Amino acid sequence: MIDQELLEILCCPKTKVPVGMLPEDKLTTLNERIRRGEVKTVEGKKVDTPLDAGLITEDGATIYRIDDDVPIMLIDEGIPAGQ
Repeated sequence: MIDQELLEILCCPKTKVPVGMLPEDKLTTLNERIRRGEVKTVEGKKVDTPLDAGLITEDGATIYRIDDDVPIMLIDEGIPAGQ
């Protein structure tokens, strides 16, 4: 789990919009779509691995995966939420 103090300072590296934890229901839906091969990164690369957890920008535009409790905050690795 992400430390609350870290979560409070994290933001989207491109837009600087703050992020929060991706709600469980949205995570489940996203992972179902990943399993069906429907999800791509900002860079256009197919997302093959379901997320254990994720962060979403406060504007709901971009999702960033969390791997082994480490947020992967790379612009090209972001997942557009409106796919």
